Amino acid sequence: MTKRNLAPVKTIRSAVPFGKGGSGGSGAVSESGTGGTGRPGGAGDTGDTGAERPVRSKRSDARRNEKTLLDAAAAVFVTSGVEAPVRDIAAKAGVGMGTIYRHFPTRADLITAVYRHQVEALAEAGPALLESSTSPHAALGQWINLFVDFLVTKHGLAAVLRSDNAGFDRLHAYFLDRLVPVCAQLLDAAAAAGEVRSDLEAIQLMRGVGNLCIGAEHDPHYDARRLVEFLIAGLREPS
Repeated sequence: MTKRNLAPVKTIRSAVPFGKGGSGGSGAVSESGTGGTGRPGGAGDTGDTGAERPVRSKRSDARRNEKTLLDAAAAVFVTSGVEAPVRDIAAKAGVGMGTIYRHFPTRADLITAVYRHQVEALAEAGPALLESSTSPHAALGQWINLFVDFLVTKHGLAAVLRSDNAGFDRLHAYFLDRLVPVCAQLLDAAAAAGEVRSDLEAIQLMRGVGNLCIGAEHDPHYDARRLVEFLIAGLREPS
């Protein structure tokens, strides 16, 4: 099987109408920690102290709580857009509004964190779908459906982050770096199985899907997912 040659990142970033970026951080409010060298005791101490175990447990709880908040916010954004009231997100997560504001002091903080959270979920979903689906083409279709959900929520991101062009550019780069290889892996697997044509680049498919999703959140009569299904069906290799 001939591997696709991914376009240089600079070229991709100038061609794609949807964004992402990697600032090196997590996008969510970071949690303080001791890091790799903050362990109490001597340099050769590799054992856990009684104090460390509760600290790690609290961090683990904090990560789970943050994931719950981000999952709830993502679900609300899909149905109500990124300007959805915080009280709706809090109700979905089963927490008070103060909990959300403690994690994400501004709406931009919350939206950026949700964006990164969804990108990571999409990146992890690709290989998992290849393992669990009946065929590579089925895995590709399911992944694209998840991608459509992500894009519909993402179209409000630019307006929220308009005052921070550098931050938006970092998200754009992060999006491409994480998801283009995943889409390429799915396309390569489907092409190797003889299910789809082999002359389509991942970035081309993602851009096409992105263009079909534009405006979907504002027009209840426009079914972007149905058009995307036609697009994916059209990738089939003629028998």
